Amino acid sequence: MEISKMDMRDAFISRLTEKARLDPSIVFLTNDYGAPSLDRFREELPNQFFNMGIAEQNMISVAAGMAMGGKKVFVYSIASFLTLRCLEQVKIDVCTMNLPITMVGVGTAYAYSEDGPTHHATEDMAVTRCLSNLSIYSPSGSDAAMLLVDEALRQDGPKYFRFDRGKYPVYSAGSLPKRGYAILREGRDICLIGTGITTHRAMAVADVLAKQGIQASVLDLVRIKPLSPFLIDELGAWDKVMTIEEHTTTGGIGSAIAELVVDHGLRCRVKRVAIAESLLYAYGKRDILHEQRGLCEKSLTTSILDWLRQNT
Repeated sequence: MEISKMDMRDAFISRLTEKARLDPSIVFLTNDYGAPSLDRFREELPNQFFNMGIAEQNMISVAAGMAMGGKKVFVYSIASFLTLRCLEQVKIDVCTMNLPITMVGVGTAYAYSEDGPTHHATEDMAVTRCLSNLSIYSPSGSDAAMLLVDEALRQDGPKYFRFDRGKYPVYSAGSLPKRGYAILREGRDICLIGTGITTHRAMAVADVLAKQGIQASVLDLVRIKPLSPFLIDELGAWDKVMTIEEHTTTGGIGSAIAELVVDHGLRCRVKRVAIAESLLYAYGKRDILHEQRGLCEKSLTTSILDWLRQNT
């Protein structure tokens, strides 16, 4: 199937299946959570697939034991369950032991919008960024998700991959392995930084701004932790940077970029657009939640124009 027509998780699992055929040490654990590509993995490689049932915390501990036994372990679940319900097990069993476990969380932020706060992963980056040894990746498309299989197998230590649901436009992911980010659009007036779904929103907003004579660069931030050292020079070239994320204001990519700017004495001004803590928990269609939280195309365009006027 053409990569642009594949869900991120299916692109990732399809690539992993290719690798697992040649390497019996690769194993896949899930908590009774499925996908079309996962059905093929299970049917083709039944001895490398384990359904742990609805027992996520136990699944993480089992994964740790398998990794200590020499397995290359991939764990798959809904993002909120994998990071929040299993936080103690991830911290102690995976990160403290610095084990080669790849945690694949599907349904970031409001991807399961109508299922409510139990399924929302709007704090997952804040929680996982502070865990030792853990690398965090947040691709915006299936091409990058597929490349992350090779990154997971190449890199030692624990990884957390956060995937959205659905099919999205595919951009060039060629710079991912080296830089952890990609410049998708060049402009001189402002740099918009997105990750996952908000990269696509940033691209749409950049199109609207261009019609008003404002040229925006768009940076797709894929590796959230550790941030690429190349970003220091990248951000140093900008006067104005705006981060856009479907995540709480505290601890997400806005916080990560602001920390980088402060720690390295960069002169750029940073504005963070994210979900206010008072607005995190609600039900409803994703587009409606975005409108209410200033993440829709119209609200973002207005925010950018207002900020540019105030900082000229």
